[in-house]
Amino acid sequence: MLTKEQEVLISKDGFYISTDKSLLDVEIIYNYLSKESYWLEGTSKELVIASIENSTICYGIYDGDPTKGMPKQIGFARVLSDMVRYSWLADVFVLPEFRKKGISKWLMTNITEHPKLKGTNFHLRTKDAHSLYAQFGFKPLEQTEKSMERPLNWDAINAIYKVDK
Repeated sequence: MLTKEQEVLISKDGFYISTDKSLLDVEIIYNYLSKESYWLEGTSKELVIASIENSTICYGIYDGDPTKGMPKQIGFARVLSDMVRYSWLADVFVLPEFRKKGISKWLMTNITEHPKLKGTNFHLRTKDAHSLYAQFGFKPLEQTEKSMERPLNWDAINAIYKVDK
């Protein structure tokens, strides 16, 4: 988790990226992830909130300065990391009406160049954005026979967070 002093606010062409979780518009994030994403369709708001709270760094992208007034949040990403060796990038999106403006590349540059993340072994999963992530050093796993995973168990997660599905 970042301290208040470690949070960043950067701007480009009227758009802003902030790592201050208190500025995030949970409704925008929840609506996109639960209704438009292929990876979390139908997820509950409670689980979206818990995933934000439990993430190391969250990146909100805004059309305007989020520290002044109420600009629209137009994108999001979150990182889970030990800030030394390992990072996992998740829930990356830019709202459709703001795509094709270089915002996702700007976001990825800021994430992968973060002083405590840029050397870490970064992982992610994507169905359709391989060319974007390849520009930032991501590549298919090598020696997949050495990798293992334990499948996601929504029933167990929903029970822990007392979410009806």
